[in-house]
Amino acid sequence: MSSPNVKKKAYRNNSAFVLLAWVSFGFFVALMLVGLYTLKEPLMVKGYYLMGSVGLISSSFTVAKVVRDSQEDNEMYEQVIKDAAAVQNARSQQARQYEAR
Repeated sequence: MSSPNVKKKAYRNNSAFVLLAWVSFGFFVALMLVGLYTLKEPLMVKGYYLMGSVGLISSSFTVAKVVRDSQEDNEMYEQVIKDAAAVQNARSQQARQYEAR
């Protein structure tokens, strides 16, 4: 039996959106590879384009993760500050009650 204070995990994206994101990613990576394969240039030029594309893809994932983590850290920091203020408020109320006795 679950406690009434426990929140159910909420997902930010539904499964259709996640599927769309991964399918579009795979599709465009495949298009890039087909374009490199059919490019009428020497292997050295194709390798240069491939390295640039892989670097761009990996740095895009890294930037997305950093932005998401920063946003989550800000939300967590704001929650900690709010909780600390509530604890401080409760302690000061207890102190006033104690002094009033």
